[in-house]
Amino acid sequence: MNILLILGGWSSEREVSLKSGEMIEKVLLQLGHTVSWFDPASGLEGLVLAARQANFAFIALHGSPGEDGLIQAILESTGCPYQGSGPAGSFLALNKAASKELFRQNGLLTPDWILLPARPEKGWQPPFAYPIFIKRNTGGSSLEMERVAAPEDLEAALDRLFVHGGEFLVEPAVIGLETTCGVLDSPEGESVALPPILIKPQSSSGGVFDYVAKYTPGAAEELCPAPLPENITQRIREMSLVAHRVLGLSGYSRADFLVQENGVPVILEVNSLPGMTANSLLPKAAAVEGIAFEALVARLIALGLAENRNMRSGRP
Repeated sequence: MNILLILGGWSSEREVSLKSGEMIEKVLLQLGHTVSWFDPASGLEGLVLAARQANFAFIALHGSPGEDGLIQAILESTGCPYQGSGPAGSFLALNKAASKELFRQNGLLTPDWILLPARPEKGWQPPFAYPIFIKRNTGGSSLEMERVAAPEDLEAALDRLFVHGGEFLVEPAVIGLETTCGVLDSPEGESVALPPILIKPQSSSGGVFDYVAKYTPGAAEELCPAPLPENITQRIREMSLVAHRVLGLSGYSRADFLVQENGVPVILEVNSLPGMTANSLLPKAAAVEGIAFEALVARLIALGLAENRNMRSGRP
């Protein structure tokens, strides 16, 4: 097939996207496909024509556009199949405030939060005990996120974060073990939770799984399957499947958790386009289940083609 690889973009996660795209391109070529690139860094002009000339589009974007559903909506308008979730599910997953509301309404424990659509007035304080985390409402890869240890540090943190505008989410810090769990759909139409991964950032990263820890080899220890009691592992898998369903996701996703000292996991967010680099988490979990990277890419393409056929036939 002629596959259109969409990568890069204009978000703060551009470099992550390019790394994912390079890895995916190698595999697509190994699978016998021809590959053409589209990078929306300077705009979307030309995407419709490129999609019409392709048999399939593989989206390797992170942040907006891509995770917000815009690219998916354009591809659907041309009839071009693609991997992963549709426009609505993608947007809901990217918007942390929206997804957390859906989590809570469907019985999933998630930290309290406040959405800041704009920088609050001087002197504002959140109704949470410190430390707190402030992170972009529609971002990822732990970019544009700050841990604020005390009230006197808040103003400077807000100034740094809001310098470019946008929305931010405020949450109380939750003490717990960083854990993530991927979900992969099967050709039979079922969603399967992959083995959870326990993440142990090294002390050099301050013990926080931030951007550096995520994308620097050796900056974090990633244990898969996670060495957790079976009941906790099972609960994480169950919650990941519920989140995948309530957000309306398809193909694959990856949910991030903190397992509290009492053993209760809380869900933080879900990524509808998980990273596909050499250090990415979902491919590692799939490998533990015997699904090599090449087979994972091939399955995502097959699922995307099936989704497109179902959409055209009007089947759910």
